[in-house]
Amino acid sequence: MLKKVVWEMCVRLASDVVKVCVTGAAGQIAYSLLYSIAKGDVFGPDQPLCLTLLDIAPMMGVLEGVVMELNDCAFPLLREIIPTADEKVAFSGVSAAFLVGAMPRREGMERKDLLAANVKIFKSQGQAIDQFANKDIKVLVVGNPANTNALICSFYAPSIPRENFSCMTRLDQNRAQAQIAARLGVRNDAVENVIIWGNHSSTQFPDVRHATVEISPGKRIPVYDAVKDDNYLKNEFVTTVQTRGAAVIKARKLSSAMSAAKAACDHMRDWWIGTQDNKWVSMGVVSPGVYGIEKGLMYSFPVRIQNKTWTIVEGLEINEFARKKMDATAVELKEEKDQAMDICKA
Repeated sequence: MLKKVVWEMCVRLASDVVKVCVTGAAGQIAYSLLYSIAKGDVFGPDQPLCLTLLDIAPMMGVLEGVVMELNDCAFPLLREIIPTADEKVAFSGVSAAFLVGAMPRREGMERKDLLAANVKIFKSQGQAIDQFANKDIKVLVVGNPANTNALICSFYAPSIPRENFSCMTRLDQNRAQAQIAARLGVRNDAVENVIIWGNHSSTQFPDVRHATVEISPGKRIPVYDAVKDDNYLKNEFVTTVQTRGAAVIKARKLSSAMSAAKAACDHMRDWWIGTQDNKWVSMGVVSPGVYGIEKGLMYSFPVRIQNKTWTIVEGLEINEFARKKMDATAVELKEEKDQAMDICKA
């Protein structure tokens, strides 16, 4: 009888552990990301975790070092670490996945070549998720081109609801929020409801027309009224956010790993725990056909989240300037989607 009670307690304890997969786990984004996940910044300060770390076979030696460091951190929440190059092992029983690993764009590589390389990766991972992951898994695609990679991954996981796949535009939101805060000389968290529309690319549209800023305790006004510079908000601000990734690479000689990892944590934390009050965040999700965006595109919208379910914030006024920007990034996404699907058919 005692053995049965102990066994049942062990089963309950095991079921309380959330299994999380990170791909590209030997890479530089994951190096920052894994620390925050294991520390409890994403799934909660009391949530025990099991991490499965997926990378390609040639990176297993590097991944072994990452595992050693995670062990040396002695995280109280981290119950198990499973490094692997096997997608079945990586995705079995997983409740949340950060798909960070992707083929990077190399010098001389055309965008269609990048799409072709990544279609194979995300097709395979989608199939593995479909077969082995929990059916309520939340999948965040970070690897670029993130929107189209997420779309392909969802297409090849037909047993998982499509709304359970999203791509990260939170980095762009964070960048836009920080630019406005710096312009106004306020804390970053004083700026709320910045929107990123469309693709995580240089066509994205950072929109602050519906954003607000707390300029003094208890006093919140529209960002446009605080900045008082329409030319800046329609030109320099937009361009700065659109090209920020390239600027970081030029200065650092490496991509923006720390800020990307932080944004991935922000994205999954809000998806897992929910957004507060009347705030919204930007996520790349499958378009249901709202705001004039073609149904089926993986497009970034403002969303609110409750009970791990996102809902697009509808009814926002779209002026002529915004309409042109939103349509331009949708055109790019449609081209990417068509190219990717053609590759899949081939």
